[in-house]
Amino acid sequence: MLGWPPMDLPSTLHVSTHPAVLHKLAILRDEATEPKKFREVVRELSWLLGYEALADARVRTRRVTTPLEEMDGHELADRIGLVPILRAGLGMVDAMLELMPTAEVWHLGLFRDERTLRPVEYYNKLPDSTTVDLCLILDPMLATGGSATAAIEVLKRWGAVKPVRIKLVNLIAAPEGVEAVTNAHPDVEIHCAALDRQLNDKGYIMPGLGDAGDRQFGTGKAGA
Repeated sequence: MLGWPPMDLPSTLHVSTHPAVLHKLAILRDEATEPKKFREVVRELSWLLGYEALADARVRTRRVTTPLEEMDGHELADRIGLVPILRAGLGMVDAMLELMPTAEVWHLGLFRDERTLRPVEYYNKLPDSTTVDLCLILDPMLATGGSATAAIEVLKRWGAVKPVRIKLVNLIAAPEGVEAVTNAHPDVEIHCAALDRQLNDKGYIMPGLGDAGDRQFGTGKAGA
């Protein structure tokens, strides 16, 4: 794995082993999966990964009256912000909102320069000041790590620093991307469904699933 063997994986990387995740991931990878089904599975996987990523979210006590008596229940205490990376990250938003209906959604536009493989920011819809305790960056693929690192830098400049936490939620990650994010931002946790082998010379994850944006929206060629 290009100098990134399993025993050296950072503690901030969480690769799901849930059977439902593994099953749906195989459907997502299959080149025969049509855009409609692809979008459905992206949504389902996002829900499952979001569930795992929120395992340490803070809660507070509130009184609840059941049909039989009063008791102490709980409600989510963390204010959560969702940051989908345009455009592929859009397919992950609805599932996350099912989990957290009160979450705020902000959009961040980054595209990869095909010559340099570096991210270029073209859209930023963050509010004027931080209003959350936990930011979840949503992007199906963590390839070179350039876009993720840039997004984290944008959020930290905006004010998402301790005690505000930032997490990445990706469907598939490459060792190169994990290494880049971990080196630049060791405080950021990464939740994904799979850690794949490596990047090819065009910056695509191998074996991966092709271009997540193209496959969701029916544009281009899945393996281009």
